[in-house]
Amino acid sequence: QVQVAESGGGLVQAGDSLRLSCAASGRTFSSSAMGWFRQAPGKEREFVAAISWSGASTRYADSVKGRFTISRDNAKNTVYLQMNSLKPEDTAVYYCAARRFMAVATSLSSYDYWGQGTQVTVSS
Repeated sequence: QVQVAESGGGLVQAGDSLRLSCAASGRTFSSSAMGWFRQAPGKEREFVAAISWSGASTRYADSVKGRFTISRDNAKNTVYLQMNSLKPEDTAVYYCAARRFMAVATSLSSYDYWGQGTQVTVSS
């Protein structure tokens, strides 16, 4: 089993950068693919980025491609989401999630363990 906890959210201006961290516990972290999702007010939770167990494979939503970068440090049991050129439409609660399998996945149902989320607010 894996437990995850997000941190690093906050209030920033459009064009700024922010880095989210996801600290994971559990001996299976290094064999777990990880993902970031977000949920804006009144909208469904959506996929943002995902990374395979080794970090060799990544996926991004079209809306963040070229601006966001997902990475992981298995020695630190941590996954990161570097967010650059932030836009007001990036405002949402960001969730980290882990799955029981090594391969990257983009659907919510593919993930088994979820954090509580961290708020990111981008002002115009």
